[in-house]
Amino acid sequence: MTDLPLDARPAETFAEVEDALLSRWPETRLEPSLDRIRAFTELLGEPQRSFRSVHLTGTNGKTSTSRMIETLLRALDLRTGRFTSPHLERMSERISVDGEPLDDEAFVRAFNEVAPYTHLVDAEQDHPLSFFETIVAMAYAAFADAPVDVAVVEVGMGGGWDATNVIDADVAVVMPVAVDHAKYLGDDAATIAAEKAGIIKPGSVAVLAEQTPEVMAVLLARAAEVGATVVREGVEFGVAARTPAVGGQVVSLQGLRGRYDDVFLPLYGAHQAQNAAVALAAVEAFAGGGALDDELVRAAFAEVTSPGRLEIIRRSPTIVLDAAHNPHGAEAVAAALEDSFSFSPLVGVVGVMEDKDHEGVLAALEPHLAYVVCTQNSTPRSMSAAALGRSAVEVFGEDRVSVVPDLAEAIDRAATLAEAAEAIDVSIGAGAVLVTGSVVTVGEARTMLKGRR
Repeated sequence: MTDLPLDARPAETFAEVEDALLSRWPETRLEPSLDRIRAFTELLGEPQRSFRSVHLTGTNGKTSTSRMIETLLRALDLRTGRFTSPHLERMSERISVDGEPLDDEAFVRAFNEVAPYTHLVDAEQDHPLSFFETIVAMAYAAFADAPVDVAVVEVGMGGGWDATNVIDADVAVVMPVAVDHAKYLGDDAATIAAEKAGIIKPGSVAVLAEQTPEVMAVLLARAAEVGATVVREGVEFGVAARTPAVGGQVVSLQGLRGRYDDVFLPLYGAHQAQNAAVALAAVEAFAGGGALDDELVRAAFAEVTSPGRLEIIRRSPTIVLDAAHNPHGAEAVAAALEDSFSFSPLVGVVGVMEDKDHEGVLAALEPHLAYVVCTQNSTPRSMSAAALGRSAVEVFGEDRVSVVPDLAEAIDRAATLAEAAEAIDVSIGAGAVLVTGSVVTVGEARTMLKGRR
């Protein structure tokens, strides 16, 4: 095996797998095609055809909804696989079996199963396999080996040419579509929707979250073209009622087969209630038959977690993490904070990626933040804290902005500001910190703050 490239040789440790995967084309370098992943999965014996699947796309809400779908499916005594991206803290989070990320040994084993074939694909294609294509194949191989009954698969970007799209899913879920990744997907929602609609396959059920009219028209046209059944939020299913509660919210959900009342969801915000309605409809569509058992639904939703999504990671002062990285996501977070909390002052720690609409994110947050600390994460893709600070001054004004490039120092600065304001005037309430702007920023903050605890 010594004549194989380094990233095609068997690995012994998790670190070796990380190095091998990161030596490949990064997720941000794209060549839109399914040719490489199809050639790869063919060499692997088409592992993705050994299980049924639910496939999710959309701009925001995919990961939370994937986790809800998986929890409901597991409550139905089905063995599940779940593929999500990007990861918050560790690469292995992307591949889960039975609700748990692969441990280091299983992650190494999944890599070693596919690694010997990577150079064969590289040699035959115009471009080498990317990091994302390789880890998708690892996931499908791991799910086939488990074996799982059903895989819940989140696209990486787009839909039609996303590497995950070598599956023919029973249920295709399209979360709300807005402008994001404009460089790769287009700069208007309808164009983006046309790419995302590619996961809707012949004979599938398309579960469509609430969309703008132009996006819905594109999705309905695709469903009609391939003969998919359509169910829509606000028509066939949706949130019937919701009330903020301690630790989350209580919702009533109208499903495809019945209504489910007094469901406690331990996540915050109207957007998470909508995600729950979508998840419920997807599982009902997948399972077929009549309504799900009320107690099963309540018990499953009560167990749902979604790390890095309005997650309270620390108290005194409260520090909340949310991975919102585009204006649509930032607006949902802002609305949830107003809905479920009474923080005053709320100080933001914001670190964004260079290719994101940072002005839109800042504008969505401005009415809700008393002050913002501009920072950056450790990746080369991160916008510099200084550049972000210049934009923030335009939105917030100079008196409400500071620039602290080091993320740990930025969080400490924000916590000090929140505590100081609270101490000066106890009548204003409890101060808090919101860390947001990027999945990577939130993941690094989460690792750091968990370590301090």
